[in-house]
Amino acid sequence: MDTQGNATPGRTRTVDANGNGVILGSRPSGCPHRFCGCEASLYVFGSIKPELNLAANWVRKFPRTSPGPGMVAARSGHVFVLINQVSGNEWLVHDGNSGGGKTRQHVRSIAGYAIVNPHASNYAAN
Repeated sequence: MDTQGNATPGRTRTVDANGNGVILGSRPSGCPHRFCGCEASLYVFGSIKPELNLAANWVRKFPRTSPGPGMVAARSGHVFVLINQVSGNEWLVHDGNSGGGKTRQHVRSIAGYAIVNPHASNYAAN
């Protein structure tokens, strides 16, 4: 699904059992069992960046910034991409391995996460 909410080729688009968000798919081929970092690199860069499979590496490799579309929320153990602010700390996000081995586009809080800019370094060009 792109940042405008359009379906990405090869991804399913269904609401989960609780009516929360949109399930985009499951673990992508080539990603490890804990795949949030891998899914985020696919979404942001279009390819798997193995060094970003570990969620905490997003905080280590990219500069901190203010929340905004295209920025990444990361902490030890989880990472997701911000799409649009809903209200306050609530954001519509692209969230790999968001539960049950699924990738979702749904609303969640960014409280407790560091916000980083994956586009503000030479790394993005690699």
